Amino acid sequence: MGSVFVLTVGQLTGRWRLIIMTVLAVMPLLFTALVVGSPDAPFVSEFEVIVLSTMLAGSIAPFIVVSIASPAFANEIEDQTLANLTLSPLPRWRIVIAKLGAAIVVATPFVVGSAFFTSYVGFNHDMTATFAVTASAFVGVLMYAAIFVWLGLVTRQAIAVGLVFVVLWEGFFSGYVAGIRFLSVRHYATALMHGLDPRRFVEARHVGPGVAIGVAAGVFALFFFLSVRRLRRMDVP
Repeated sequence: MGSVFVLTVGQLTGRWRLIIMTVLAVMPLLFTALVVGSPDAPFVSEFEVIVLSTMLAGSIAPFIVVSIASPAFANEIEDQTLANLTLSPLPRWRIVIAKLGAAIVVATPFVVGSAFFTSYVGFNHDMTATFAVTASAFVGVLMYAAIFVWLGLVTRQAIAVGLVFVVLWEGFFSGYVAGIRFLSVRHYATALMHGLDPRRFVEARHVGPGVAIGVAAGVFALFFFLSVRRLRRMDVP
């Protein structure tokens, strides 16, 4: 399993991919640094909606994760070498763990690092708020990674489908259609942020942190199971 993990990390850390991910991760921090010292600096509620929810949780984080997690199985599928992997002594679930773990390891520094420094600057070094934002970003990475690794096994157009999902579902519908937000990764990540620091985030209505963590664990487990099931049943050339 370790060799599959190391190989996948190498596949997911191409130079251009890392450059693009770095640019995306730095964007919320640069925006925050530019506006925080301005006389028109946003209030906490505005900062949450504009930067943390819309820009970071609703756009940057899922864009980064879909670009890293969706191709986790892509090389083997495109090169028709997936059979070599599935014929190895490793059980299917261990293969999925290795692939999913690699995607999480590669994506986490970009998303969590962006969340940490953006909130640290935006909240004037308030470590409680910074921890809340950072922890919610990591939970979001876990959910998105599980979803997009599965998506990469379902379709060869996983990145394109994932981007449509991010733009339409996470970005548009979950932000403007009230009922859909309960099926949105961003909603539960943001709910966890509110639960971890109710002192800073008190205005919007969200589910409790226990529910948010429970849903996150359920989403992760569900799509891990679906990935294992797909790997067992798909036709491998």
